[in-house]
Formats: sequence, structure tokens, C-alpha cells
Amino acid sequence: MHRLPHRDVLQLDVHGTPQAWISIEHAASHIASRSVAWYGGDGPLATLRGGYNRVSGRRSTIDVHPILALHGNARINLFDVVPVLSKGKLFRRDRHMCAYCGGEFQSRFLQCEHIVPVSRGGRSTWMNLVTACASCNSRKANRTPEESGMPLLYMPYTPSRFEDFLLEGRRIRADVHEWLLARLPKESRLN
Repeated sequence: MHRLPHRDVLQLDVHGTPQAWISIEHAASHIASRSVAWYGGDGPLATLRGGYNRVSGRRSTIDVHPILALHGNARINLFDVVPVLSKGKLFRRDRHMCAYCGGEFQSRFLQCEHIVPVSRGGRSTWMNLVTACASCNSRKANRTPEESGMPLLYMPYTPSRFEDFLLEGRRIRADVHEWLLARLPKESRLN
């Protein structure tokens, strides 16, 4: 099989809640085992070809769509799971914009800024971190926004399950991207 530009399949539960990004091969195993309840996307992501049937002479194929929903329910309520925090996801959540000056920067010029400094009990959580340029982060220093006279231009928030899948920064097909965007909370910055 040749190299495909978009190799990730969005795995959902039967209700449409994102579960994981899986490989085309993993998705094919779900299809072959008949554990797929429904699929989505504008068409197959890939067609895998197998062997030939001795009787009919026909070659087996499996069409893998970019979105697959599996039968059954998730073992845990994934809406209760806080998305894993990373620098890249934080910068994408905040649209690469400094929370203090409003400037937009490339990732290499940005820093994760603790609203309540770590030295004062602040933790590295979605609700206590914003994106800041190096200049503003240095100027704010070990103070709160109020103490430094630097009010936040936007408030932090914990991304939804659908936002988290977009924030991972994977190269995904436009139809999968649109499917996820259509399910974002109306107040999402990713809209």
C-alpha cells in the first residue's frame, strides 16, 4: 500500500463520542470483525486489498472510512476525562495569541504562562495556563494579572472532548475536521 497523507481514523463510540485516533489497519480489523455500527466521512480513506476467493476468483477488499463508530458503550464517560495538557495544544487553544498584549506569534516565541504563579500555589492546569509572549511573561513575573496591572484579554478554559481531538494537531482530512467542528461548543475559540 502506498503512503497516504491522512492515515488517522477517528474512532467513536456508538453515540458519536470521540474515543481515539487509530490506524487504517486497526480500523480494518474492526470492520472485519463486524464491530462497526456506522461510519462517516465523504468517502473511503483507503481501500485495503486481500487475497482471492478460490471459488469466485474475486479479491477481497475493505473500504476504511475516516470516521468509524463502534458498537457498545465506552467503559468510562470520556466527557469526565480532562484532556491531556501540552504546550502545543495550549498554544492552539489560544490561537497563538498572547493573553496580555494580544499579539500573535509563532510557537517558538510563546511560553506557557501561569495566571497564579507556581511559586504561589498555582498549578499547571488548563484553567491556570494561558499563552504569553516572552516579553509579557517576563513583565508579569511572579505576580497575578491584577498585581501586575496586566488584565487577561481572554479567559482560559478546559477544551471539550471534540476540541481536544482538533487540538492534537494531527493532519486530518477536511471532512473529519468539519465533522469535529460541527460538534464544538458554541463558545469554543476554535470556531
